[in-house]
Amino acid sequence: MPNCTTVTEFLLLGFSDTRELQILHFVIFLAAYLAALVGNFLVITAVTTDHHLHSPMYWFLANLSILDLGSISVIVPNSMANSLLNTRTISYAGCVSQVFLFFLFSSADFSFLTIMAYDRYIAICKPLHYEIIMNRRACIQMAASAWAAGVIYSALHTGNTFSLPFCHSNIINQFFCEIPQLLKLSYSDTYRRELSALAFSVFLGLGCFVFIIVSYVQIFTAVWRIPSEQDRQKAFSTCIPHLTVVSLFFSTTGITYLKPNSDSPSPLDLLAAVLYSVVPPLMNPVIYSMRNREIQAALRKLHHKLICSRNNMSIFLS
Repeated sequence: MPNCTTVTEFLLLGFSDTRELQILHFVIFLAAYLAALVGNFLVITAVTTDHHLHSPMYWFLANLSILDLGSISVIVPNSMANSLLNTRTISYAGCVSQVFLFFLFSSADFSFLTIMAYDRYIAICKPLHYEIIMNRRACIQMAASAWAAGVIYSALHTGNTFSLPFCHSNIINQFFCEIPQLLKLSYSDTYRRELSALAFSVFLGLGCFVFIIVSYVQIFTAVWRIPSEQDRQKAFSTCIPHLTVVSLFFSTTGITYLKPNSDSPSPLDLLAAVLYSVVPPLMNPVIYSMRNREIQAALRKLHHKLICSRNNMSIFLS
């Protein structure tokens, strides 16, 4: 066993030691972060202000946007500050908080994607029972369960990870505190315990993935039986954005778990981390806005209200 010392802070390697590349990293992450903030805030505002969007599907979508805002806000601002200030340190408590919050938002995000697949299945395959099954109470219970599951899983993995003694080094080969990178710093028997917890999460994730796939097989089977082409297109329009978001989530997460593992810093590790931590929160509102006519109509109404409010304010001030 190597000598183990009490770790009070960690060092994040980041993307580069070159000052010009650090500034470039700051600018790119700032643009991505602002775009994610604006996109997700617009979706949340549109859902909450337009009564046409007060339905279970959009209620879950608003929760998804809140989770996306949380997940990207946990990582990106800290990474931007490190690049701008040319620092790499993150406190032990800060690392714990980052792991807990990011895992909470990510796991709850996955739960909501599964719930949204179930919602689409009920809406298309059992339309006569939709209002009975997806009533207000059921939606609140499912949303609360998704958030609770995120808290439980996050507490499980955070507790297991930071109960390990960190030895040999406090250098994390990543631009944020990532559990696989933290596990490399520990030489303990409890290392296997955390690996078992991660394997259990992967197993549950695959189970949810299978549930989503089975749901969509039945959805598409039911849609193809609809005689009206216009009704088929309307049904597809409500499913394609969600299916695209699910595909984005699983593809970026899959890259992380399927990439070769290395002990030395690798550009592939950084790229994989960016793909699953930054890209989904940035792209999800774009996908829903581009492929959903009701969201587009709500955003146009919101834009019109903002213009009218600005004009009225200008008239009042003049």
